[in-house]
Amino acid sequence: MNPMETKEKDMTENTEKYLDGELFANMVRGGAAQLRSNADVVNNLNVFPVPDGDTGDNMSMTIEGGVAALEGMHTDNLADVTQKLSQGMLLGARGNSGVILSQFFAGMTRGFAKHEKANAYVVGTAMQEGVKQAYASVITPTEGTILTVAREAVEFAVNNLTETSTITSLFSDLIKEMYNSLQRTPDLLAALKEAGVIDSGGAGLFYIMQGFYKILIGEEIDMSELPAPSKAPAVDFSSFGPDSEMTYGYCTELLLQLQNSKVDTEAFDEKVIVEFLQTIGDSIVAFKTGTIVKLHVHTMTPEKVLEFCRQFGEFLTMKIENMSVQHSSSMEEKAETPAARPLKEHACVAVASGDGIEELFRQLGVDEVVPGGQTNNPSAQDFLDAFEKAHAKNIYVFPNNGNIIMAAKQAGQLYTDGTVYVIESKDLGQGYAAISSLNYESDDPEQIAAMLTEAMGMVKTGFISTSIRNADLGGVHIECGDYIGFVGKEMMVSCKDKVTAAKELLEKMGIADSYIVTTFLGKEAEADKIAELEAWVGETYPDVEFYTANGGQDVYPFIFVVE
Repeated sequence: MNPMETKEKDMTENTEKYLDGELFANMVRGGAAQLRSNADVVNNLNVFPVPDGDTGDNMSMTIEGGVAALEGMHTDNLADVTQKLSQGMLLGARGNSGVILSQFFAGMTRGFAKHEKANAYVVGTAMQEGVKQAYASVITPTEGTILTVAREAVEFAVNNLTETSTITSLFSDLIKEMYNSLQRTPDLLAALKEAGVIDSGGAGLFYIMQGFYKILIGEEIDMSELPAPSKAPAVDFSSFGPDSEMTYGYCTELLLQLQNSKVDTEAFDEKVIVEFLQTIGDSIVAFKTGTIVKLHVHTMTPEKVLEFCRQFGEFLTMKIENMSVQHSSSMEEKAETPAARPLKEHACVAVASGDGIEELFRQLGVDEVVPGGQTNNPSAQDFLDAFEKAHAKNIYVFPNNGNIIMAAKQAGQLYTDGTVYVIESKDLGQGYAAISSLNYESDDPEQIAAMLTEAMGMVKTGFISTSIRNADLGGVHIECGDYIGFVGKEMMVSCKDKVTAAKELLEKMGIADSYIVTTFLGKEAEADKIAELEAWVGETYPDVEFYTANGGQDVYPFIFVVE
């Protein structure tokens, strides 16, 4: 028997020695409350001094999605609690830090999969699984971020485990090193050092774990700011009673995480599952993304689907619905559901912030608009809702913000009724350029996605906003209240006057060599400032076509798309 097995057998009934589901659920609520009360602190740890920091809010709403999923759950089984928590967080994930946070807890869930309760060694191992999955969720992991803070803190806490360690001592070591790691992030990421801030995602994780620890030591935490639990939709019990016959079967949807302990995850072919499903059901959709298999089937025996699939892995999410209940709804109600409409071949979903931008996107052929952008990142569930409404075999998604891409991809992995192509538009300009070129003439969705991606490279997008603090970035000295202009992560200008900042930014963006400039006007774009800018472009660059469009966006009075 190895030492780990021995230590698991030595677990006592003392809450200092083991973690059960009830205690963990309370710790999660405490962590969510601690982060919510410090969300503004985390929001303000923004590299760019513009009023668009939302990491604290994104991470808060992500973990609060998990808290909401736990409502009404009464069990001390740790595996069951973490599974439910993870499902809620995966669906509620917002922003890159929120997605990474949800993946961290998804990894922990895998570590707790066979444990009704866990001692400090098992908890440490589960957190190591969390770190591993968080890193795997990012294509190019960057050190000096939430990933580093999680990894260094978990490594320190696990390495300090001894025979006398308790759950409390584990988390004490964890948050001490998490704080120290957080202070080191500017030494690993030059952008943080230049801005004079620590990593915001790492700070959010610290506050969550600090809340965990406070619950363990019995310290009071104000839970009043946590959102009230939402009510689950009511079931129409009259539609399927004791004398009803099961006619239509069950709509079964699963998200299966392949396990290395059960199968070669890289070589696994989902056709094995498809061939089995064909023997017990119809309306089959199954495909593999990385080490995750998504499947959908209509069957009379969903229990056989579960049993068969568990040969290869464990479930991240599952949904089994009685289709006889659904079928008994009125024809009028069914006509309004996506499933009752013809399935389109292609559809487009885009994120937009501002009524004008939303209207323009719809005119350009976008089927479903997801409200959001800076300061209001949509969740994975928001994307899933839009995908269902779009109701197509192939769905092309435009996040239009670098901080939304991961949530869109996570939703794409969770969606089972079609194939989702996330076109990685990092700003409004890239999305606008690609959507403007949208056409579905090709029969190959991969080719369509490639053409849309190529179209994004034809433009540059510049932003004008107001600075909320003094800073020195990219050789530009900024004072609080200045109008600043930047492209991507490059700060370019800082001026006392809005129009002067706009002029200087356009010149640095290469307006002299461009032929079209489209300007999306925000809520703070005054008519006289717009007229002044238009007159300057007309006089100084008469060969440039200068268009304005009412965007209605917050934060940025001017967004320039230069072609």
